Amino acid sequence: MAHTPYGYRIENGIAVIDEEKAEKVRNLYKGYLSGLSLSVAAKTAGIDAYHGTAGRMLRNERYLGDDYYPAIIDKETYEKAEAERVKRAKKLGRIFEPKTEDKPTIYKKFSIGQVIQKYTNPFTQAEYVYSLIESEVQQDGS
Repeated sequence: MAHTPYGYRIENGIAVIDEEKAEKVRNLYKGYLSGLSLSVAAKTAGIDAYHGTAGRMLRNERYLGDDYYPAIIDKETYEKAEAERVKRAKKLGRIFEPKTEDKPTIYKKFSIGQVIQKYTNPFTQAEYVYSLIESEVQQDGS
């Protein structure tokens, strides 16, 4: 494992809850759900973290428990915090959903007349050949 999440420690190769830190994690969730900002909720909980770190802690699903980590918080608290985070982000205009625009499909057909060797200079010959290319643009198959 590259990093042990805050609130856990490893003993004999097994993740166990560090009760002192786990209580701070629970208080982070409580503070955030009570209306505090991420950084203030972290500071109030006794966690020295900026709002980005506190936000990642709130989104860390390992706190729900998995095959390796025991649960620190319950699913209901996690889901409430996530719903609150999304609600605040939308209110602040920080959720950007891609806009779908209907763009016309453009089909191009190219045709070229008969090419003959007209010039000895290859660049002049290339210009001549390119001048023979005719294109027909069709939008939406019409």
